[in-house]
Amino acid sequence: MRFYDRETEFDTLRKNWEQSASHSMMTTMIGRRRIGKTALLLKSIEGQKSLYLYVSKDNEQMLCSKFQQQAERQLGLHIHGKMTSFGALFEELMQYGHENHYTLIIDEFQNFLGINKAIPSEIQDVWDRHKEGTTVNLILCGSIYSMMKRIFEHGDEPLYGRRDSAIRLQPFRTDVLRLILQEHNPSCKPDDLLCLYMLTGGVAKYVSLLMDARATTCPKMLQYATAADSPFITEGIELLVSEFGRDYGTYFSILQLIAAGVTTQSEIDSMIGKNSGAYLSNLCDEYSFITKNIPLFSKPGARNIRWSIDDSYLRFWFRFIYPHQGLIEAGQTALLRQYVIEQYEQFTGRTLERWFQTQAMESGHYSRVSNWWDKRGENELDLVAVNEFNHTGTIAEVKRNERKISLENLEKKVASLPSKEFGKYHFQLRTLSLKDMF
Repeated sequence: MRFYDRETEFDTLRKNWEQSASHSMMTTMIGRRRIGKTALLLKSIEGQKSLYLYVSKDNEQMLCSKFQQQAERQLGLHIHGKMTSFGALFEELMQYGHENHYTLIIDEFQNFLGINKAIPSEIQDVWDRHKEGTTVNLILCGSIYSMMKRIFEHGDEPLYGRRDSAIRLQPFRTDVLRLILQEHNPSCKPDDLLCLYMLTGGVAKYVSLLMDARATTCPKMLQYATAADSPFITEGIELLVSEFGRDYGTYFSILQLIAAGVTTQSEIDSMIGKNSGAYLSNLCDEYSFITKNIPLFSKPGARNIRWSIDDSYLRFWFRFIYPHQGLIEAGQTALLRQYVIEQYEQFTGRTLERWFQTQAMESGHYSRVSNWWDKRGENELDLVAVNEFNHTGTIAEVKRNERKISLENLEKKVASLPSKEFGKYHFQLRTLSLKDMF
């Protein structure tokens, strides 16, 4: 699959490269596994003098030996003696920046914490001493959100406040995902696009796997995703254990419940037999795997909370793959595929809502996009999008089948909405279904 999108990120990286010609710049890039960070960075440095270092989980001495060889091969930098400390090696690389303008990428930066927890402090010391007199475009990239957030955003960490620029790489936008599918399957149907969104959420590697395998229709995508050797089967455990470590049991249970539609803390507590508050907070604030949803216009501290999994692939994985590991281990993936097909329409109803909510926010016309429901959890609206500056908005009913949508029923729902909040806005009412994805 060819390279798509990322114009905004390219502009930021290009600007930082230009600024680093006068003094060193530190940029962080954070994004979940498979989002396309490395591909973006390598493409962005084409034509630049550069050194790319990947932090594998070796011991420090072996890692430094490998990096030393790469520095000589990629930069022509010959370092006398054998480097055994990354702090000492980083000093040499910054010294090189006194006479040379170049980009230094350190990928999977958070792995340093498992190698030597002192490395961020050593980097801070070298950086503070050499930043102003050097021209190094330093890019520190990581995929484990909780660790990268701690390294750069916690006030007691040595690299806090040191970065000049931060990029949070997001999945492909809905319009880009649609373009990709249309290029690979010009006769694609709305359900093909919805299935692609359900399985990938716009994560670059997942999209590439499907397109390269010519799985461009809904049936072919589901067949690929549930095959015995499919990376979609194993990716969930690999992605999550890297975040949670060995203490993942309760987290997995909670995520499985949310994926199955158990979205309030009281329901989750009763299912797992203990208070899930701390786990939910960690999943939201530390790991960024779930989102706290409250009805639009709710006051801060509202208790009418529902939790959701933002990542489409993880929502699919926890709904269909993780609960049925026994089937997979027994080689019964055909049964699993049949179950997915049977549940597909019901499951993708919420996925379609998420597609249109995401599309509304991407349009740039709205400042807030959400669902709405009353205090009893009833009278729910699938999409409420508002522009808080010109007091306009859109309220929509979303269903897969347009014949099941009634504009008259939507008008009745809207008529009963609390005027204190909704009365400030002039709303357009819409009905949205599969056919509106194109």
